Amino acid sequence: MEKVLDFFRESKAELRKVTWPTKKQVWVSTGIVVVLTLAVGAYLFVVDLVLTTIFTAFLS
Repeated sequence: MEKVLDFFRESKAELRKVTWPTKKQVWVSTGIVVVLTLAVGAYLFVVDLVLTTIFTAFLS
């Protein structure tokens, strides 16, 4: 049981050393992730559309 308590004490001490991001940094990072996800999704949609059109033309 002592090892478990030591683990939680050490974890708490380590979390105090963490430099947490500001609210603005979190919003900016989230925005970048959303924009990049939409961009990659749009790119894959266009590639899929082009390849589907090409293969449909060849196979029919």
